[in-house]
Amino acid sequence: MSEAAEQAPAAGTTSVRRSRDVPQLVERARAGDPRAVARLITLVENGDPLLPAVAAALAPYAGQAQVVGLTGSPGVGKSTTTNELVRALRARGHRVGVLAVDPSSPFTGGAILGDRVRMQDHATDPGVYIRSMSSRGHLGGLSAATPQAVRVLEGAGCDVVLVETVGVGQAEVEVASLADTTLVLLAPGMGDAIQAVKAGILEIADVFVVNKADRDGVDATVRDIQGMIALGERGPGQWRPQVVRAVASRGEGIDEIAAAIDKHRGWLVEHGELRRRQEARAAAEVEAIALGILRARIGSLRDGTELATLATKVAEGAIDPYTAADELLAQLAR
Repeated sequence: MSEAAEQAPAAGTTSVRRSRDVPQLVERARAGDPRAVARLITLVENGDPLLPAVAAALAPYAGQAQVVGLTGSPGVGKSTTTNELVRALRARGHRVGVLAVDPSSPFTGGAILGDRVRMQDHATDPGVYIRSMSSRGHLGGLSAATPQAVRVLEGAGCDVVLVETVGVGQAEVEVASLADTTLVLLAPGMGDAIQAVKAGILEIADVFVVNKADRDGVDATVRDIQGMIALGERGPGQWRPQVVRAVASRGEGIDEIAAAIDKHRGWLVEHGELRRRQEARAAAEVEAIALGILRARIGSLRDGTELATLATKVAEGAIDPYTAADELLAQLAR
């Protein structure tokens, strides 16, 4: 079900590409039609007016997929690891969706979307859907549309959704609020051993993957990560992050990664943490949508005089910005 298949012409598919019939699109996505899935994600990415209808149609399928996030610095092998994880999951008979977020130009918003190129091994597999997404300037390693795109893949019947982040550094922690299980990839000789003592990206890991483990320095990297884990305070029954070595380019350690994900999934279910994370994820989505609507309404005020008048009063010192904000919210509520 790779997105690459969307490019190939086929009889009776033109209407799907252009269709705005949401129930039909969802029905065809459920049946495994990659073009319908692509169309739904495109509606999501573009913030189409049909988006509320899409969300409503997908709501019954929420929470049915296991969401696994992969993050880490550029060059640690995220795409290669994702590619091999897809292979392992397909061997288990799982239907897999992949959302690979690529950095975008701050000037044009465009992106190379190279992650899809690196996952062409699964391009013809109908049980795999791969979608590259431009971050479009969104910080945190994801695209603003990623949470809703996950819902589309859940609705399309994916058993597992892999979300690969941009790969920009220590601040890339947003994936932890989206995923059930978060993998943080590191590699020897890339300064990650030093980063082990810093706050940020390494604190969100449920599983550490030390990739490129055939390099010198792997033992020191593993030792540093284990030392960091040991410093953390955990109560009885709390999850202790696993550390797995891998050489993804040769397919080594992938079964161990999959086993660590399974172990974490079991812990999530046993301790009720899975439901808590799903509810936290839903709360974040609702908040983001509400804030988006609020920003849009504020933006509409720029075309009138209300915001300009308040800005003038603040600039002149007639009122303070908090009072102006309260007045602005009162106007939005009318």
